[in-house]
Amino acid sequence: MPSVSVLEQKKAIVADLVEKMKKAQSGVVVQYQGITVENDTKMRAAFRKAGVDYMVVKNTLIGRACDEVGYGAMKESLNGMSAIAFGYDDPIAPAKIAKEYADKVQSFEIKCGFIDNGVVDANAVNALAEIPSKEILLARFLGSIQGPISGFARALQAVIDKNGEAPAEAAAE
Repeated sequence: MPSVSVLEQKKAIVADLVEKMKKAQSGVVVQYQGITVENDTKMRAAFRKAGVDYMVVKNTLIGRACDEVGYGAMKESLNGMSAIAFGYDDPIAPAKIAKEYADKVQSFEIKCGFIDNGVVDANAVNALAEIPSKEILLARFLGSIQGPISGFARALQAVIDKNGEAPAEAAAE
């Protein structure tokens, strides 16, 4: 029979996980077995830099937190050595970083995740990781807006050059 202090510690861990799950925009559960200390250190640093919480937690504790939050479907994937990453500001960051290391280390794999209050499988997490960053998407959007406008400006300039008058000269007459 576990001692009272051990049970209290486990309840505190589950409560912390529940809070993180509720606060996070997304999360990814990975199997971290087989990753070297060097790669693990680099991965944890990448998670920290992106504002992502990464924790190695027992499957039973993750499962209890999933039940409390309503992510019971995630429990099917909780086997082996599991860790969970929570993304608060950027919902794609946990998936991108986890996929980067899953591609590097054969035994490190993405199990499942959650986003927008719904559970997703490993394929959906991998698809999410393929989405370009917010900055790249904004740059593409601005580029697509700028293209027609600059084309229009060039066409106007060509008409002005063809007529041999500049707008300032025309206004002075």
